Amino acid sequence: MPRADLIVNLVRAGTQGDQKMFRSTVEAIAAEERAKRHTLLADRLEENLRSIAAPQKAPEIVRTFDGGHGGLLYELQPKRSLESILLAEEVRAAARELVEEQQRQDLLRSYGLEPRHKVLLSGPPGNGKTTLAEALAYELMVPLFVVRYEAVVGSFLGETSGRLKRLFDFARTHHCVLFFDEFDTLGKERGDTHETGEIKRVVSSLLLQIDGLPSHVVVVTATNHAELLDRAVWRRFQLRLTLPAPTLEQRTQWFDRFQRRLGVSLGMTPKTLASRLKVTNFSDLEQFCQDIHRRYVLALPSGDLKEIIAERIVQWKLRAAIDDAVER
Repeated sequence: MPRADLIVNLVRAGTQGDQKMFRSTVEAIAAEERAKRHTLLADRLEENLRSIAAPQKAPEIVRTFDGGHGGLLYELQPKRSLESILLAEEVRAAARELVEEQQRQDLLRSYGLEPRHKVLLSGPPGNGKTTLAEALAYELMVPLFVVRYEAVVGSFLGETSGRLKRLFDFARTHHCVLFFDEFDTLGKERGDTHETGEIKRVVSSLLLQIDGLPSHVVVVTATNHAELLDRAVWRRFQLRLTLPAPTLEQRTQWFDRFQRRLGVSLGMTPKTLASRLKVTNFSDLEQFCQDIHRRYVLALPSGDLKEIIAERIVQWKLRAAIDDAVER
């Protein structure tokens, strides 16, 4: 059965003739019923809603996610599960708990509890923050909506707050994962004397909107610069997880999976390769393996995988030396 606040909104919309509230409330009820696996009821609600004439003024947000052109966010199709990605065990355990709470929300609500649905991910770039958001959407079997900052952040006073409101109004009507990458772009510390009053108002508006999200919207935010976030931002999130650089054990697991995927011996043990290749993030690991795979395919049928890997290690050591020189 839909929550009491949705039923009250539905009655209010009917008595006041508010078509916009009526549509958004029915969409929210359908999203909740679909989350409970009541797909037949959700389909019937949406089918009846489509038979009602749409309001004359179309919302600014694009709901037919065509890659994001002209909209405030775009949709990614989740393809990776929690088990398919390498995570620190404490991060994986916390993610599993969140998924369980969302899947068993009816039980929690029968005890007057709501599932957790606000997640803040921090850590160096390339270590799986976006991938974890995708995995949560995959496990929950819901769409992953990614915020487009270039469409949200306006150049005129008040534009950004208004667009954020429209974005959150849309998200409330869907059972989804709403993902903010580089969250420090919007959630900056309001005490920063270099920031304008407009930025401070945007942060305040953002926090209010996050507070108002229903629990069927899982909001995931990611930042490479946690120190830049407003202190009030941290308190909004029930789960605050750090995704560190890959350990030797994780790098070994990565190469073991790569070897099994290729179906060919790497010419050295995964642990030896993990020890020889010094990388600081999973993104570089993926690039390194793709680099090997390309050269191996091009060298078929007589390619020597061990030799190819040795050449790639030399190249990546030179790349690392250049990166270190640039950072210094």
